[in-house]
Amino acid sequence: MAQTKKRSNVTKLVITAMLSAVAVVLQYLEFGVPFVPSFLKFDFSDIPELIGAFILGPVGGVLICLIKNLIHMLVSQSGFVGELSNFILGAAFALCAGLIYRNRKTKKTAAVACVAAAFTMALVSLPSNYFLIYPIYAKLFGGMELILGLYTAVIPAANTLWKALLIVNVPFTLVKALLCAGVTMLVYKPLSRVFDKLNAGLSRKSVPKGTAEPGK
Repeated sequence: MAQTKKRSNVTKLVITAMLSAVAVVLQYLEFGVPFVPSFLKFDFSDIPELIGAFILGPVGGVLICLIKNLIHMLVSQSGFVGELSNFILGAAFALCAGLIYRNRKTKKTAAVACVAAAFTMALVSLPSNYFLIYPIYAKLFGGMELILGLYTAVIPAANTLWKALLIVNVPFTLVKALLCAGVTMLVYKPLSRVFDKLNAGLSRKSVPKGTAEPGK
């Protein structure tokens, strides 16, 4: 029993490290999109967190999100505020999906979990940005008027923080989350088989020579 638990922990550690590394790389590959302020960047770094939530559970997905942002803080250009926002939204995304999926691990449940997580991420972005992230940005980078000016330059109607978040940030976050969820649905099953083989390989390596594995 102890040996089995040890193998399981090693496998989880390896998977967490691998998915965290992929998330870090994907976070660096961010890019701008039309019709939103230039500081809002799109990336696919939430995909490894979602895969981790399915394979390792909700806490595993949140942990991957945390590791990714701690590493990205080394090159932060936002005074760590961007990383804080990314963690809050990514953690909500992974936690919601993982909590739903762990009770019934089917393809249908995974799809429901992905959609629910995407909407949760978008909804969480509203209060987190309004009450925490943007007030901090305003103090660090020249005031709320400057930030809103970046919005109104693209969408004139977004002339208050509340309107800017509702018109721009919430739809942007929802689309990003849905795209990440869609990619996850495409790659999750093939990747889960790879991780199953990894687990089997680690299990074989952990058995001393001349010792039969359980059930053999």
